[in-house]
Amino acid sequence: MKTFARFLMITFGLLFGVLLGAQEVDYLNPELPIDQRVDDLVSRMTLEEKVSQMQDHAPAIPRLDIPEYNWWNEALHGVARAGTATVFPQAIGIAATWNTDLMAEIADVISTEARAKYHRAIENDNHGRYYGLTFWSPNINIFRDPRWGRGQETYGEDPYLTSRMGVEFVKGLQGDHPEYFKVIATPKHYVVHSGPEPLRHKFNATVNQRDLWDTYMPAFRATIQGAKAYSSMCAYNRTNGEACCGSNTLLKNILRNEWGFDGYIVSDCGAVEDIYNDHKMVKTAPEAAALAVQSGTDLNCGDVYEPALVQAVEQGLIAEETIDTSIKRLLRARMKLGMFDPPEMVPYTDITIDENDTPEHRELSRRAAQESIVLLKNSDDILPLGENIRKIAVIGPTADSYAMLVGNYNGTPSKYVTPLQGIKNKVPADVEVEYLRGSNPVRGGAVIHDFSNDLVSVEGKTGLYAEYFNNRNLKGEPFFTGTATINSYSWLWGESVPDLGRGEEFSVRWKATLTAPETGKMNFIVSGSDGYRLKIDGNTILSDWDENEVSTTEGAVQVVKGEEYEFVMEFFQATNWPRLSVQWQMLDANPIQEATELASESDVVIFVGGITAELEGEEMPIEVEGFRGGDRTSIQLPTVQQKLLKALHKTGTPVVLVQSSGSALASSWAKENIPTILHLWYPGQEGGTALADVLFGDYSPGGRLPVTFYKSVDQLPPFDEYSMENRTYRYFDGEPLYPFGYGLSYTTFDYSSLKVPSEGTTDDEVNITVDVTNTGDMAGDEVVQLYVKDLAATGPVPLQSLQGMKRVHLESGETRTVEFTLQPENLALVTENGQRIVEPGEFEIFVGGGLPDNFPETSEVTSGKVTLTGETNFVD
Repeated sequence: MKTFARFLMITFGLLFGVLLGAQEVDYLNPELPIDQRVDDLVSRMTLEEKVSQMQDHAPAIPRLDIPEYNWWNEALHGVARAGTATVFPQAIGIAATWNTDLMAEIADVISTEARAKYHRAIENDNHGRYYGLTFWSPNINIFRDPRWGRGQETYGEDPYLTSRMGVEFVKGLQGDHPEYFKVIATPKHYVVHSGPEPLRHKFNATVNQRDLWDTYMPAFRATIQGAKAYSSMCAYNRTNGEACCGSNTLLKNILRNEWGFDGYIVSDCGAVEDIYNDHKMVKTAPEAAALAVQSGTDLNCGDVYEPALVQAVEQGLIAEETIDTSIKRLLRARMKLGMFDPPEMVPYTDITIDENDTPEHRELSRRAAQESIVLLKNSDDILPLGENIRKIAVIGPTADSYAMLVGNYNGTPSKYVTPLQGIKNKVPADVEVEYLRGSNPVRGGAVIHDFSNDLVSVEGKTGLYAEYFNNRNLKGEPFFTGTATINSYSWLWGESVPDLGRGEEFSVRWKATLTAPETGKMNFIVSGSDGYRLKIDGNTILSDWDENEVSTTEGAVQVVKGEEYEFVMEFFQATNWPRLSVQWQMLDANPIQEATELASESDVVIFVGGITAELEGEEMPIEVEGFRGGDRTSIQLPTVQQKLLKALHKTGTPVVLVQSSGSALASSWAKENIPTILHLWYPGQEGGTALADVLFGDYSPGGRLPVTFYKSVDQLPPFDEYSMENRTYRYFDGEPLYPFGYGLSYTTFDYSSLKVPSEGTTDDEVNITVDVTNTGDMAGDEVVQLYVKDLAATGPVPLQSLQGMKRVHLESGETRTVEFTLQPENLALVTENGQRIVEPGEFEIFVGGGLPDNFPETSEVTSGKVTLTGETNFVD
């Protein structure tokens, strides 16, 4: 493959040289300065051509050799929505590793797989969405409130942790070549954006200058100035009255003028339309387009710029020279990605599809999942499980869930391991493992199962026979046929379906033989956009054959276990995003009784529960207990799962609770009654293997919480208030369920010989060292955390503030000296007008395995004080 790729590069390079010699144009001459090349290209473009390149789908301009390009690509925790890719733990899970070196490795792998996919796509003349090199990640908004459904996409609630993770992610994506980007990263959503999700298109986030610069801005500044991100995405909402994608304050004054950002800004999808349609800042699309571009929004995800920008020029609302500034930024990005140069000049063009989804990448996903798991409780030392275990009951609604593994904004793994599969793979042959789902994630009643390959077959092989038609009526000859396996909870995504996108009309028919899993009334639950219907033995069981954004329909049929039935599922897409999921349940079952009977005859119960990204996320059409529009109204473990957990506890069999979520869960009853609790997050494709490694002692858990786990929403301010008062560990004055930075280990760690200088000046760095010793019998990772308390501040400051962290691996009995260097900015406070200053006075420095007053029992915290003298230092 690599030999063939080099052949292609040489061939293309020769052709490129002939073309260059024939045309003699500056923009195709890689020897010239990039700005000269960009200026030359833009000078040859018409106004309409310029505007056409300023939307997420940029068409080809053949006369100028500008290829078609789609700017919209996703890579939150792996290359997303572009077929097979390595799926790492969700972003919040990676944050729980507190490991910046690991983050750098993950980001480098993601960019390698992105390049591999892009090169394969170009070979196949595929210029579609999700196959490009400009990625709309990372999400570095502060996870200020656990109710926000998209908090799973972030690195948690702390500005320092978010900054450090974000910087490594951006660097890993963009690479370190002086001339070319590997790919381009896009920190988002700039800025002050974290729900409520249903109001995001019209919401005004009001925030004072202290909170803006102390909490919401640091990660953006770090990724722009420190990591040199070449793109940024502006948010949907308004901030202090200005639409974020039309804000001179945010985009022009701060991002470009103060921070020196010279890349391009892309709007969130539909955000420019929001400027006039929802925010009512202006009345028309041309006015909104002009405002956005004049403020600095170069690229519109949406369809406002074309033709509104041309109309804006005609109406005198904007000068064409201003449009030239934006299009030059965009073309400079494409040139720095190597899209106008001979492949042999671009250092990343030898990356082939063979470097996608490799065993090494999957092993890195496993390691990341291991490091992300947080042990919250282990009071009876049930974990790690011993050799005396002969029968294990695996129970819970996410124990065998694909959706739980992958979170949102995910790719499609070629292989994945659920907790159930991981446990089965781990135990010896003489250990019995039995599984029951036990309950639904949220609602009561009969257990709902995702439809799986083992239910259906085609000519003796598992799966369904699929026929895709290029119309909405299942007419004519299908353009795609084949046996389709169910490798995603959505039947229209995955490896065994054609590449389908928004706005393409098509229809599909799946046919198979259904083998009934049980005797009784089998109920089917189908959710999808536009129209669908299900037939069993020729009878229509359910139907909603109409244009819908999303609808859910149910229908039941009497079946006999082991009997075969003709199964036909049909679907059509009109204009919506194509989605269809099929689930089933046996209505006559008593799931809790079945689960308690299994628990009673087992040596240990591993209960895997919580939620999935199907319940928390982005603008989701849901309204069920505790969930609304992708956000949560409650942070409790869902009631039906609490009921099941209590029933299992009553059996007397030891219960290990494994929680899945992308956010905090308030499992207060479990903390008081269940001896062992692990938090799994959304752990990626190898999550089940990583969990089994922890359960059976092959790996000592070392993850730490990147968010505060509150007891209930009663401890929180109103969700739509953006003041940081009483939010996050930095300002929350109540008692949490589990604190930020918390996590137990199978071993113990001692801290000694802390060295903090007693004196310093306000403009000097402060050097700190501490010895960390593993005093237990097992090797393990400790996350060494450094917190600062300003004891003499003249204005409001955080209760404590994370300003240093380092994850270290220690063998039993090993001691290591850990060093930290605090710069003046690490000791700064933010004034009411947003200035960062270092005042003379006393600071207390805490170093240990958690928060100063709330650290885990397997670690400790030590402290020292430093007094700074000199004049107040205004930190830039």
